[in-house]
Amino acid sequence: MCELLGMSANVPTDIVFSFTGLMQRGGGTGPHRDGWGIGFYEGRGLRLFQDPSASVESEVARLVQRYPIKSETVIGHIRQANVGKVCLSNTHPFVRELWGRNWCFAHNGQLAGFEPPKGFYSPVGDTDSEAAFCDLLNRVRGAFPEPVMAEILLPVLIQACFEYRQKGVFNCLLSDGDWLFSFCSTKLAHITRRAPFGPASLKDADLTVDFQAETTPNDVVTVIATEPLTDNETWNIYQPGEWILWRRGEIVTQGRA
Repeated sequence: MCELLGMSANVPTDIVFSFTGLMQRGGGTGPHRDGWGIGFYEGRGLRLFQDPSASVESEVARLVQRYPIKSETVIGHIRQANVGKVCLSNTHPFVRELWGRNWCFAHNGQLAGFEPPKGFYSPVGDTDSEAAFCDLLNRVRGAFPEPVMAEILLPVLIQACFEYRQKGVFNCLLSDGDWLFSFCSTKLAHITRRAPFGPASLKDADLTVDFQAETTPNDVVTVIATEPLTDNETWNIYQPGEWILWRRGEIVTQGRA
């Protein structure tokens, strides 16, 4: 299985602290050695870093760790290959253009016998994850040729995730830069940090940060991960089938499929 990392914030925020914990699980404290990637939205732009090597050994990961990129929406992933060989084209997150925006997607799990119909979007690699992303975008594009608000396209996203879940494990993160959609099939957790801020300590690395010194009283930052990344904070655990639409660090709407 793979692990996911997401962030939604109301101000540009760096994710170095959480990323430092996650990269240890990519071959250090965890078995996810088959590549990693992370995408940072900057307006309509998307700054994407990927490497098919283990994140704990990756020079590119060390660059990201030293380079505090600030973003309001982030999607990251570390991979333990199940379907598809270990290579750059199979490394999450995957990106496609729709409605003049970069859509970014990462998936944890595997889908048995998944052969979606062909459409406008086609996979570059050979993972079930990218195939699901392309199928999802084909559904959205078919239902809505013109841009709509996330709240309007939610039924299409939820129905697709419900169907994918019937074929196996489907935990995912999806964004167009304005919002972040999370769906839990088996395992996902989130924490929202807001004033009064306090210290947080990583589970997987000897690192503690006092967010009081790093933030303003108005900051709201939500971090989503497959497993909680800190050991001195209370994380909210998703229920199977639970989905949440995030915007600027806050829950817009949520439910269960």
